[in-house]
Amino acid sequence: MELAIREAVAAGERGEVPVGAVVVRDAAVVGSAGNRTREFNDPTAHAELLAIREACGNLEQERLEGCDLYVTLEPCTMCAAAISFARIRRLYFAAEDAKGGAVISGVRFFSSPTCHHAPDIYPHIGDGEASRLLRSFFAARRG
Repeated sequence: MELAIREAVAAGERGEVPVGAVVVRDAAVVGSAGNRTREFNDPTAHAELLAIREACGNLEQERLEGCDLYVTLEPCTMCAAAISFARIRRLYFAAEDAKGGAVISGVRFFSSPTCHHAPDIYPHIGDGEASRLLRSFFAARRG
């Protein structure tokens, strides 16, 4: 999760919502990213999607079976669907997102009967630091 936090910090420094994600396979990082929606003018450039794309490219495969994803914020519905389609083995996330999250909040995507694959889910891993980053980012925007 420490690497995901670093990606989140870097995203925040770029003016993006500070969310970071890291894909790990056999203790090796195979993909990592922070949000880049503003930079790329792309609403799909969430940290999770970018990290999954990088991991798939690095591993030269469309599915990430045996891979784990660490992300600093509970994934949204779009990202949860991508996690499912990628066949991520385990999802670890830090801060819960009561408004936009789709794992333990909102639609609870992985519990849906239309979900093809549900990873093992480990919420609230390192949520203190991730929550602090998000609160500071939004407080500065409102300030």
